[in-house]
Order: sequence, then C-alpha cells, then structure tokens
Amino acid sequence: MDVLSQSFRVLGDTTRLRILRLVAQAPLNVTELVSLVGVAQSSVSHHLSKLKGLGLIREERQAGFTYYSLALESDDSRWPLVRLAREAEDAAGDSARLNDLLRAREDRQALNERLLEPGQSWFLWAGALASLLPPLDVADFGCGTGVFSRAMARWARHVWAIDQSEDALSQARTLALRDELKNITFLREDLHRLSLAGGRMDLVVISQSLHHVESPSAVVAEAARLLKPGGRLVVLELMPHEEKWVLERLGHRHLGFSPEVLEAALREAGFTSFTRETHARDGASPFRVFLLTGVKPS
Repeated sequence: MDVLSQSFRVLGDTTRLRILRLVAQAPLNVTELVSLVGVAQSSVSHHLSKLKGLGLIREERQAGFTYYSLALESDDSRWPLVRLAREAEDAAGDSARLNDLLRAREDRQALNERLLEPGQSWFLWAGALASLLPPLDVADFGCGTGVFSRAMARWARHVWAIDQSEDALSQARTLALRDELKNITFLREDLHRLSLAGGRMDLVVISQSLHHVESPSAVVAEAARLLKPGGRLVVLELMPHEEKWVLERLGHRHLGFSPEVLEAALREAGFTSFTRETHARDGASPFRVFLLTGVKPS
C-alpha cells in the first residue's frame, strides 16, 4: 500500500507521466527524452531518478548510452496507472514526435547496416568523403548537444560550438571528451552578439537554431561578420507550420520561416550565390525542413 501511495504522488507530475508513457512504448535515452518532452536534461534526469526509485522503469546500457524502459509487469498493482497514462489524451503531441524519432533511429540503423564492403558502412563512406575537404575553421551556431559540432570536428581544423544553454553545452563537452575530440571550443554566448573576432571562419552552420532567436536577421549578420571573404553560410530550418505548442514546450520564437524570407535576410547581410533545397514532409510529422546556403563575396 505504501508503494502504491508513493507511486500516486510521484506520478502526480505531468512531465513524469509523459516520460513514463514514452518509455512504456520504446526504450529511450536521456537525450531522446529531452528532445521529446522539451525540458532541460537535468530535469529529465531528476524525473527518471524518481521513476526508477519506485521500480517503475529500468535502465540498460547499449552502445555507450543508457536506455530507460518500463519495468512493470501486467500483474503489478500499479499497472492500471500505467495503462491510464498510455491511454490519456496526448495533448503535447509526444506520440507523433516519438514516431518520428523511432523512424529516424531505424533509418540510421538500416543505413549503417548497408555495407559497401565488409567493415565499411555508409557513415564511414561519408566520413571518407569529408576527409577530402580542406581543413576549415567552422562556427556551429546553436550547437545544442553538439551532434553537428562533433561530426564536423572530424574533418575541420577547429570548430567553435556556440549555445546559450549550459545544460546542452555540458552534455556536448562530455560527448566530445568521450569521442576524444580536442579541436572544439565550446562557448556559452548570445548568437546576436558574439565575442569572436570577425573574418576568421571558413564556414558557419546554423542548424534549426534561428527559430529559437529573437532576431534571425541579426544572427545572420553575425555569421556574415565572422566569415572570411569567400566563406560559406549553411542554414537548415523549418518551413512555416501551425504547431503552436513548440512555443511553450520547446522555447521556439518563430513557427518556421519561408525560404524566400530567409534568403532575403542573407542577401541583406551581403551574401550571394544562393542554393536552396526543400525536403518533403517525413511521414506523419507536421514539420518540413529546407536547406539554404550563401557565400560571402570575396
């Protein structure tokens, strides 16, 4: 009875209920849960600790990550709580994001299993092509947990990974240390006003970060300031959408952008030689992305 009472109290928190509902559908790691529920990594870890302490979830190490899954059996007295959580209305849109995440995970796994030759996956082939690039100085605007920063550090001369979230940067530093990458400098700074000297970067990458900032045009202008003549800006962004829940849950400031609007911002900042590519919507996801590049004139 005490355990049941404690479980009721622990599950009185909405975020914990959402986490329990998600791990009941698939094993997930902390990074994945952060992206799904839209709260800080420290908060997700705290909630997981509470759920694990009551035996509601279990953890298992796989490929260097810890995955959490439901620990209850159907004969547990608390099972009705889990069933209610799973059947409740998904007002936050967690299930759609989980489906997207699992589909992307399967795609990565399938891609890695499609061997060109024994011991060589498509990921290694992509790395081999990247190694042919000249050594570049790169700035990653809004790096988050450093997925792109770490990938670019494998072929860049140096990467400056910039974000305002100390939680995200802390995780990014840990992952870079794990991968033994020593050519990344992590900066906690405002993308509108960076301390870096101008005219030193060969490449600036802004991957799905502009919808988080107050003034996208000011951030694009900062990218132009940092780039050398002939340097390139690469922007990956969301197309306009109506998913207003991202404003509160994920801290978005903009509901996507028209590619024409961002291209105009790049042109105003002095960029030329534009390329643009729009991707089709992925399955049931309400989001579409587009890729935009520009060059700072020599």
